[in-house]
Amino acid sequence: MIQPQRLAAVLGCLVAFDQLTKAWAVSSLSDGHVVHLFWTLQFNLGYNSGIAFSQGKSMGPVVGVLACVAVVFLIRSALASRTKLSAYGLLFIASGALGNVVDRIFRHGGFMRGSVVDFIDFQWFPIFNVADSCITLGAIALLLGLFFESRNQEEVVQHES
Repeated sequence: MIQPQRLAAVLGCLVAFDQLTKAWAVSSLSDGHVVHLFWTLQFNLGYNSGIAFSQGKSMGPVVGVLACVAVVFLIRSALASRTKLSAYGLLFIASGALGNVVDRIFRHGGFMRGSVVDFIDFQWFPIFNVADSCITLGAIALLLGLFFESRNQEEVVQHES
């Protein structure tokens, strides 16, 4: 079980890191400047008014409201989780959703009509941001946590038989 103070600290740090990187991207890449890093990885500013991979551009406000509800559910689930891996997985997903909701609320366009800032570009994959990475890493951690939890339960059942 994860402590509420630790949950708040990790959530705050992840959302802050996401917002700081997006602020850097907006200030450094707005003029069309692209930062080439290595291979096909580059930083290239983009905005997403829709959902994942720029789909559903008119769905921004609906996605924002659903994400707010999901964040509350994910945080409550993280607090109740039996394993640390599952708890942190849920927490990373919540922080990613919250980071993107902050964009929808406070970026130009009005309340829940703002676009999400994306800037990590592999050129062969849709452009994304730190919040999206948190969601992906959280989903992987959650799946691993659930897998190990179910394996442990199977071992307990076999041992009791």
